Amino acid sequence: MNKPLLAALSSLAIAGLGATPAVAAPHTAAKPTAKAAAVTVNFAGTVSLSNCSGSVIRFPNSADTDPALVMTNGHCLETGFPEPGEVITGQSSSRSFGLLNSAGTKVATLRANQVVYSTMTDTDVTIYRTTTTYAKIKSSYGISPLTVQDTHPTAGTSIKVVSGYWKRIYSCNVDGFVYRLKEGDWTWKDSLRYTSSCNTIGGTSGSPVIDTNTGKVVAVNNTGNEDGQRCTENNPCEVDANGNVTVRQGINYAEETYLIPACFTTGNQLNLSAAGCTLPKP
Repeated sequence: MNKPLLAALSSLAIAGLGATPAVAAPHTAAKPTAKAAAVTVNFAGTVSLSNCSGSVIRFPNSADTDPALVMTNGHCLETGFPEPGEVITGQSSSRSFGLLNSAGTKVATLRANQVVYSTMTDTDVTIYRTTTTYAKIKSSYGISPLTVQDTHPTAGTSIKVVSGYWKRIYSCNVDGFVYRLKEGDWTWKDSLRYTSSCNTIGGTSGSPVIDTNTGKVVAVNNTGNEDGQRCTENNPCEVDANGNVTVRQGINYAEETYLIPACFTTGNQLNLSAAGCTLPKP
């Protein structure tokens, strides 16, 4: 995985992966009547963690008065990697996040009071609840949250991976989708594979992956194959529906986020029993 920074420094850059098109069938979009102009993607709403990247997120039905949420990777959790099959909810946290403006300048420190949800099973995500609201962040700093798209991303889409830790933006396209992505003891489902120009490194873990056509978050950056090894830590492999394994050194991946909004209800409250919620449960 794109290791948190301290681990990354011990082995330099993180990222990259190898595998042939042993993936799920690509999702394709209907032909547009006119090509939409790309939105401007910058650092506004992203955050820096002590060892990872992240973003302030909202869902389509979130209200301005709701407590603001921050999303990063499961493997960026301050208490350590969740075990395979482990799902953490409602865990106390006082983690801090550096809130960035459009230029990548830190304008505030946000603080969590809870790990709302964290897992490395099927996906690789941690969502924190902060002690403030979207409205207060907007009024104080002029920064709006990033909206999480609630539909599956599409192959070929232009994307940007925005790292609040490094204050660096990577540009590439969605290359396709991986039926299963296996790394060490962890397995992720329907992962998003980048084209080669998104050569993310350690510290970019948890970065939002943003569709440049809509400005919405479609995934969270998490891993890549460094050395060409097969299915080991920092060397994930792709596994297709028939169990065929392929490896692509130097290609990087993210975990889709479109499943998350269905699991949050009024007030940004987590409800894993909500209709349509398919996230792993404790």
